[in-house]
Amino acid sequence: MRVTINGEDKLVVAPLTVEQLLADIGLDPRKVAVERNLEIVPRSGYGETALGDGDRIEIVHFIGGGAPDADTGAEAEAETDGDPLVIAGRSYRSRLLVGTGKYRDFEETARAIAASGAEIVTVAVRRVNVTDRNKPMLVDYVDPKVYTYLPNTAGCYSASDAVRTLRLAREAGGWDLVKLEVLGDQQTLYPNMAETLAAAEALVADGFKVMVYCSDDLIFAKRLEEMGCVAIMPLAAPIGSGLGIQNPINVRLIVERARVPVLVDAGVGTASDVAIAMELGCDGVLLNTAIAEAKDPVAMARAMRLAVLSGRLAYRAGRMAKKRYADPSSPLAGLI
Repeated sequence: MRVTINGEDKLVVAPLTVEQLLADIGLDPRKVAVERNLEIVPRSGYGETALGDGDRIEIVHFIGGGAPDADTGAEAEAETDGDPLVIAGRSYRSRLLVGTGKYRDFEETARAIAASGAEIVTVAVRRVNVTDRNKPMLVDYVDPKVYTYLPNTAGCYSASDAVRTLRLAREAGGWDLVKLEVLGDQQTLYPNMAETLAAAEALVADGFKVMVYCSDDLIFAKRLEEMGCVAIMPLAAPIGSGLGIQNPINVRLIVERARVPVLVDAGVGTASDVAIAMELGCDGVLLNTAIAEAKDPVAMARAMRLAVLSGRLAYRAGRMAKKRYADPSSPLAGLI
């Protein structure tokens, strides 16, 4: 019989179950999710689900990379100093979230993520390469029991595609904490907020804990929060641009009004951008390109980690008021 597997027509011998198909391809069923004719096949049903002529099969996994190291010293103390990041009821020491794409190789990814101190890493859901059985997978390098995987919907331009992607992600790994992004423009990668709202509503109703990438618009941010999203993630600038925070006023307004964590997402270029976000009162920062495309990604990852710590400390300390004129720091009394 003829079936389509990840977009490629294949001739297979009937009868054939999903479990047998994965074995023939050489895939570990614990590391993938399978969709048959747009319906997710539960892992418990692989052995009983028979393929039919003309079936369309999608087999997906997570892409990216990274691995943690042990925290020691003053930085670790600062990250655990009674000021955790709390998302959907779970506490994290680090307020820096990082992506796992664009690195030269898995080894560089691992070193950079370790240097960042991040505990949450975003992962994309993509088709498995069914022709290269030896191609490594993310779960071969990153222990999901150590990291919090944050499946995202990168590349989705409709609510239906985003919902479908995250349902597959949940089947592949069991995670319900997800990052939603529905794009509306290929050049700017700005979010399509109408589709984002529709996707968020469907995902929350389906039991997902949704962290949502959105425009820096207070009204949309409040609607997403009221809908049940667990974190609001306004862009600083276009994804991957490195332009830094272009509208700090809007970001500050969202921070002041939100009752859930607010994390700047997209557009950060260097450590000073991270510090500004944290000084505005943001609960965290998510970034990828700024580290992955630095000349020394490992050094930049460490710089970002320190920027989060210093920016958060400055915010908690409370900055001095801005003044129109000079105010000498030395007392004038007793001047010679």
